[in-house]
Amino acid sequence: MSVELTTPRGERILFGGGAPLALIAGPCVIESEEHVHFLAREIARVAGPFVFKASFDKANRSSLSGYRGPGLREGLRVLAGLKAEGYAILTDIHEPAQAVPAAEVADILQIPAFLCRQTDLLVEAGRTGRIVNIKKGQFVAPEDFHLAAEKVASTGNSRILLTERGTSFGYRNLVVDMRGLVILRGWGYPVVLDATHSVQLPGAGGTASGGQAEFIEPLARAGVAVGIDALFIEVHEAPERALSDGPNALRLDLLAPLLERLRRLDGLVKGPGFLHA
Repeated sequence: MSVELTTPRGERILFGGGAPLALIAGPCVIESEEHVHFLAREIARVAGPFVFKASFDKANRSSLSGYRGPGLREGLRVLAGLKAEGYAILTDIHEPAQAVPAAEVADILQIPAFLCRQTDLLVEAGRTGRIVNIKKGQFVAPEDFHLAAEKVASTGNSRILLTERGTSFGYRNLVVDMRGLVILRGWGYPVVLDATHSVQLPGAGGTASGGQAEFIEPLARAGVAVGIDALFIEVHEAPERALSDGPNALRLDLLAPLLERLRRLDGLVKGPGFLHA
């Protein structure tokens, strides 16, 4: 199965069906209106058509004092400005009531990993008709993840993406089981690898999560070699100053060379004889 969206500029982005690697990229959270416009322009300059991602609220921060973002109303206003510039948009929702207003702006509604079993949230997202990207919980086996997709599909909406973002491996550590990417593909939906949250060290920063950004590229290469349909990657021009998840973000100036290498590999993997369930 493939999932397609058309950007406001008329650019076609296809997930799955053997299409070239799609890209979802942006900062973890909206830091300012100026910042998201800057990052969107810079990512587009090196990546071409892509889906811009940013959260209006990070409701699952480690600490009460962690920066959460501008909130629903202001955040959607900022994202609507990006949409007016021609970008496709992905953003998270955390509560069923956020689905409809977020769908007025976003092309893709994302279900955070911690909430991937929240039935009401999944159903409301599905009812909007927007693409729904479900992040696999760190506690969910890939063999069981079809149950989350079925909740969205029960609304008649089959525009679903399944995202791997690592599985808990003891305390404060995540691993990506590459077998899981194959298992997820078997459920018939496009598969995305979140190569930045997969190198997160949950809670390792005390009041925030740590991360091992040096492993973003190795994991991304491995996922592309398995045949993923899209790469999800958080980027920031200065991760050390990022207001959320800086330790596991890719530095912006590393994005272009990384994409060049990954796209070459993707072309080899999806060449003649590629088997895509």
